[in-house]
Amino acid sequence: MGSTPKSDTNPAVTSGAPLAVRDNAVSYLLKQSPAAAPPQQVRKRTAPRTVGTRVTAQPAFVLHSYPYKETSLIVELLTRDFGRVALIAKGAKRPHSQLRGVLQTFQPVSAGWTGKNELRTLTDADWVGGLLPLEKTALLCGFYLNELLVKLLARDDAHPALFDHYVSTLNQLAHNEPPPIVLRKFEAALLKETGVAADLTRCADTRGKVKAGVQYVVDPDRGPRPAMDADTAPRVAGKTLLDMAREDYADPATQAQSKQLMRFLLAHQLNGAPLNTRQILIDLMQL
Repeated sequence: MGSTPKSDTNPAVTSGAPLAVRDNAVSYLLKQSPAAAPPQQVRKRTAPRTVGTRVTAQPAFVLHSYPYKETSLIVELLTRDFGRVALIAKGAKRPHSQLRGVLQTFQPVSAGWTGKNELRTLTDADWVGGLLPLEKTALLCGFYLNELLVKLLARDDAHPALFDHYVSTLNQLAHNEPPPIVLRKFEAALLKETGVAADLTRCADTRGKVKAGVQYVVDPDRGPRPAMDADTAPRVAGKTLLDMAREDYADPATQAQSKQLMRFLLAHQLNGAPLNTRQILIDLMQL
């Protein structure tokens, strides 16, 4: 049903693997979008393989798993073409189950399942490889990403671009890129891809362009407006909003203000529900 990783056939997960090998593996996971192809060679996304209610060979990552009955697990997967799905992995807790070594977080798998209900049955899962394991702070950041996805993504709502962004984010964390900047970019992408991100470059009151020298507050539903004395929402400079829109976090002020803003916007979407992993990150690293 599944195959466990072997170090002699997986140079991408060894610390001495050439960067080109690892990047090629990541490129394998990221499908090129049609917009990136020349006009005369528009590429179409390959449709997922389905037979009736059966899905096969679907790129996926484990977001979360928990025990189900005596020997099985319920596994939450992030998949490229079906979004977040919940599957029963029968027998996955048995000592000699091949799935024990396959259903690991932050490692790509090729998964198949069957069923029509919200909770379906995993039929196969094969380890794909190609990403370095996350360690230390990067590992905590990875669990933070997974918690965000579990709490903010509806099941069976596909977001292929977000899947690709998730792969890219894991790769950046594994290569020790600055976690605060990597996380801000992913948080913004998550809100955008799920359709709840306001345009940070336009004033909600005037629809004019945000001005770099003006202080704003951001209404989660409408977008930025000039700050007033009575506002309790975090204040951000117009420059910060413009920097965030172009993913430029070089300015320390932009880093600090964007952290407070994203915390505020995510809390709104979560309806106040706490993020356990973020609190750990705040306590340990102030991310």
